[in-house]
Amino acid sequence: MFFALRRLGLGVLSLVYGDFALQWQPVPASLPGRTILAYVSGAVMVLCGAGLLSRRTASLSSSVLLVYTLIWLLLLKLPHVVMAPLQEFNWLGFGEIAMIVAGSLVLFALDHGQPDSSTLKLATGESGMRIARFLFGLAVIPVGLSHFVYAKETIGFVPAWIPFRPAWAYLTGAGHIAAGLAVLFGIVPRLAALLEAAMIGVFTALVWVPLVVKGPTSQLNWTGLLISWTIAAAAWVIAGSFSNKQSSSQVPDDLRGGARGPS
Repeated sequence: MFFALRRLGLGVLSLVYGDFALQWQPVPASLPGRTILAYVSGAVMVLCGAGLLSRRTASLSSSVLLVYTLIWLLLLKLPHVVMAPLQEFNWLGFGEIAMIVAGSLVLFALDHGQPDSSTLKLATGESGMRIARFLFGLAVIPVGLSHFVYAKETIGFVPAWIPFRPAWAYLTGAGHIAAGLAVLFGIVPRLAALLEAAMIGVFTALVWVPLVVKGPTSQLNWTGLLISWTIAAAAWVIAGSFSNKQSSSQVPDDLRGGARGPS
């Protein structure tokens, strides 16, 4: 629910401002029809976010959302990594959106079961969830590394009233890396993903919420808040994918909240 609502919120933001998600969605200003595409993008996120909340439309919505998020990752983030692979900032941006892709893939895998004849069998059921967890584990690591590479900037995000600000910047960076490795190697992976979600949630509450309160008309502040919340929700979705060992055609209760039954 949190994941769906945050995607819906990002869509509303695109419709309100007629724009994409700023540096998190760096569509070139020179692109023909950019504003129209921004409205289309916003509408897709609104419809898919709302669709995830209904059992009738969940399957279609998770499919469209996965494709949309993959396009976001591959067209807007991957080229920067390829062109400048030694710039950690590019890996940070790639990792953040890859975490959202991983959450989208979990929902897609759950909603589509694992039919024997499916051409997308690798991305459905338990197979799809394993891929999503692997992607998530890899994606979190560069996010953690950025806390060390860009220590000064990271420390600047820590609220001034919190003591030992540098220590918190380095500690959270290490926490991201530890969570990624734990998910990758299956070392209490559910707990690791939950702690990752909690850490990003706290960051969202301490950094972006005050910025939105201080500047409620700022597109940057609202975009940062919703992106950060979406990443936290994606980590929560990943944690939920570890929650039970039932067959891949069924859906973990804490992902569906009882509202959406087996696919």
